[in-house]
Amino acid sequence: MDIDAIPGKLVRDLIPEIIRATGGDPQTRILSSVQYRQALIEKLLEEAREVSEADSAHLVEEMADVLEVLRSLAAESEIDWGDVEAARQEKLLARGGFRLRIWLGASPE
Repeated sequence: MDIDAIPGKLVRDLIPEIIRATGGDPQTRILSSVQYRQALIEKLLEEAREVSEADSAHLVEEMADVLEVLRSLAAESEIDWGDVEAARQEKLLARGGFRLRIWLGASPE
């Protein structure tokens, strides 16, 4: 089943308990592995949008959400987080980071 055809969204593990504690009755289901992976990718896009819209007071919280989704995606894909970090380091050494603020091409202004 296409994840887009399922009403709702992927939420953190404790959200149903929090809803119940406030008197709600959350309707939940467990996604298949394929659906979960797709939902994680959609969640990553959602969280990245939230980072782009966050003010300075909420930026750290939104960045933490992105990191949690990335870690979950790595785990679901059976990728050790250390391997992700090693790949990041390797690319940093070979190609650099983004600290110099270099824009390639026409001026964005």
